[in-house]
Amino acid sequence: SGQKVCYGAFKHSCYKLAYFQDLSRRVGFQEARQACEIDGGALLSLESEAEQKLIENMLQNLTKSGSGVSDGDFWIGLWRSGDGLATSSACPDLYQWADGSTSPFRNWYTDEPSCGSEACVVMYHQPTANPGLGGPYLYQWNDDRCNMKH
Repeated sequence: SGQKVCYGAFKHSCYKLAYFQDLSRRVGFQEARQACEIDGGALLSLESEAEQKLIENMLQNLTKSGSGVSDGDFWIGLWRSGDGLATSSACPDLYQWADGSTSPFRNWYTDEPSCGSEACVVMYHQPTANPGLGGPYLYQWNDDRCNMKH
């Protein structure tokens, strides 16, 4: 998978979803970031509620299409470099967009980011998981270890 979809309305006019059912093909944050850059793009920065909804719709269409998309979170381009203040209350403010965007838009799941050793961000996509305190694990953001494979 990895079809490019283009729209006119957003600053990022084209999007490419890369979903690998084969777990061995999933990659860590920096590998995902490099793959996007080699492809002439960047890991996604989500800059508004409208753009978040657009991506949710793209994921829903991918799921509906019978392509077999199941549980598997998606890397987005939000991360925290260094870990100096990782456990402090300032931690959520240390996250930045890999493409240099300064957008303050965030869509964290309840009680996220948990910080600590988790410094890279995924968009949840776990349709089969039982809902937690923040509802189903679908489309909200969670900080995860950067070497996890998504």
